[in-house]
This record gives sequence, C-alpha cells and structure tokens, in this order.
Amino acid sequence: MNIDAILAAMNHHDVRYLLIGGMNFMLRHRPLLTYDVDFWIEDTEKNRARCEQTLANLDAEWGSTDDNWAPVSELPTDWLAKQAVYCLNSPHGAIDIMRSVNGLDAWQESWQKSLEEKTAAGTHYRGLSDNDMLKCQLALSKPQQKHERIRFLREILQSGE
Repeated sequence: MNIDAILAAMNHHDVRYLLIGGMNFMLRHRPLLTYDVDFWIEDTEKNRARCEQTLANLDAEWGSTDDNWAPVSELPTDWLAKQAVYCLNSPHGAIDIMRSVNGLDAWQESWQKSLEEKTAAGTHYRGLSDNDMLKCQLALSKPQQKHERIRFLREILQSGE
C-alpha cells in the first residue's frame, strides 16, 4: 500500500477529506495491520467531482457487482452520489470512500476538530480527532468494535495528551 501516493493525489485535487479508520489510528498512534485507506469526504457535488477525478487518476476500480466492475474513469459524472460507502481497488491499495460516518454528526464539525498531520514521508493529511475516532468505534456493533483501540483512545483522552 502506498498511502503517500493516495494522500498526495487527494491533496493535489483539493479533495476535502478526513482520514479515518485504521490508517488514521496507525499514522497517529500505533502500528497496526490495515488493508485499506478510509476517507470521509465532504458530501458536496463539487467535492465529489474532485474526489472522482482523484480516484480516476489513481486508476481506481469499482463496481456495484462483480459483473460491472470497471475503472472509475468509465463511470458517469457524480457516480459517488449514488450510495453512502464505496470500497475501491487501486494499484496503490484499497480505498474506502464514505459520505457519512456512523456516530458522527456533521462533516464540518469533525473537520473543525480534525488534526493536520504528516506521514513519515512528509505527506500532509487531515485526520479525524481522537474523540471522533472513539465515537465511531462506539457506534459500531459490539462484534465490529476494535476493543484495544477503544481502550487506547480512552486512555489518551483521559490523560489529556
């Protein structure tokens, strides 16, 4: 997985996103095995268009079924408006795009609380705050929750770090 290539492409096209999920946790706190990069995007027509262009430039592929799996560059404009979550493949790694996130209210609220960070290679990104990461985990069903992550986030938040 090439997280820097994916983040650099999102940044280059001015996509308004928040890095969420395991990759955000890994880059900010602890190494963990993660198989994809999760983005929560600002759900506006203009931002979806920028995200669609970015995904096309990353040679991402998606399909609602195995039978219609194809490069996203072949999809009609504003295809990201059709559903809430997309799981895509690209030569740089798996990418998930979300238009909403369980446990969180408005994207703009989370953006204001988010943190500007850098990868080890120096690529800038906006990551979901620890408090919002915890809210996301707690909104999942018990079997889906990452209990070690919840425990760690609670410790961080209680210590005020």
